[in-house]
Amino acid sequence: MIIKSLELENFRNYSQLSINFDSGTNILYGDNAQGKTNILEAIYLSATTKSHKGSKDRDMINFESDESHIRTYVIKDGLENRVDMHLRKSKTKGIAINGQKIKKAADLLGLLNVVFFSPEDLSIIKNGPAQRRHFVDMELCQLDSFYLYNLNNYNKIVNQRNKLLKDLYYNPNLRETLFIWDSQLVSYGSKIIERRKAFVDQLNEIIYDIHIRLSGGKEELKIFYEPDAALEDFESSLKNSQEKDIRLKQTSVGPHRDDFSFAAGGIDIRKFGSQGQQRTAALSLKLSEIELVKKITKDIPLLLLDDVLSELDSNRQNYLLNSIGDIQTIITCTGLEEFVNNRFEINRIFNVSNAVVTQEN
Repeated sequence: MIIKSLELENFRNYSQLSINFDSGTNILYGDNAQGKTNILEAIYLSATTKSHKGSKDRDMINFESDESHIRTYVIKDGLENRVDMHLRKSKTKGIAINGQKIKKAADLLGLLNVVFFSPEDLSIIKNGPAQRRHFVDMELCQLDSFYLYNLNNYNKIVNQRNKLLKDLYYNPNLRETLFIWDSQLVSYGSKIIERRKAFVDQLNEIIYDIHIRLSGGKEELKIFYEPDAALEDFESSLKNSQEKDIRLKQTSVGPHRDDFSFAAGGIDIRKFGSQGQQRTAALSLKLSEIELVKKITKDIPLLLLDDVLSELDSNRQNYLLNSIGDIQTIITCTGLEEFVNNRFEINRIFNVSNAVVTQEN
């Protein structure tokens, strides 16, 4: 699977763009704030229907327009497929595959698998649990349409339950309807807990060897899933928290409060690891993500590296670049010096300046 080309219309700072990619390594270089990351965001959006930044549709549309179009051409199993995405400020996005409209995001999943690596990902270990949940959710939503379905429904139920908890202040009689949302929350939430546990187990099978090599044999890394409520206790925990939830006017128990820990040498490196340990673990996590996608989909994902190499030391740079192998990769950077220094093979180079993309080779 490779991405052949991308066309943008009124997306972010691009009024019009057409770019053809090589099946190997592609470099987008130029000063900051010129539009390099916007290209990666459009690709990620075409694969997942979501922005890697969590941006809303209306925020990705050019200021001077009310709608935006993204066309992504993908070669999969020798056949060309076109993904059309229509963003509108006042309506939900429209998505079509080869001219046929699709009604739900799950119909798009698997056509283009993407691994996105940005400088923010290097802080995934030390930052709060929300970022770690986001990493797990975004990957599982690409790999498992049932997880996407359950997560979307769970989030809707949490929002509706929270609204009810606020309304109880004005109308206490509504409390008797709380059990309706609780039962649905347990139903969808239990499936999320089960899948997250399986995902961590799958990652641990891969990350051990990668981290041993990346740390020069000095450290063994293991990921632990820390559910806010254990699967067998979820229903009772939710019931026991009702008074607290009514007082706080929000749902305080469930997978939306889960976390994941990372242990090296038996030490929780979220709290006690050095910055070097945390960054090495984050890199191991991303490299494991690539291998897991290969294993589950039996295909090679597209790798998007957004100015991440400048944040790594030379040893980690070399390890990452040497790990790319046969993966189609699109890399953004401010200059080409780092690649020259690493004697890295570049198949296609693009200069990005003020939303103008020029191919240089």
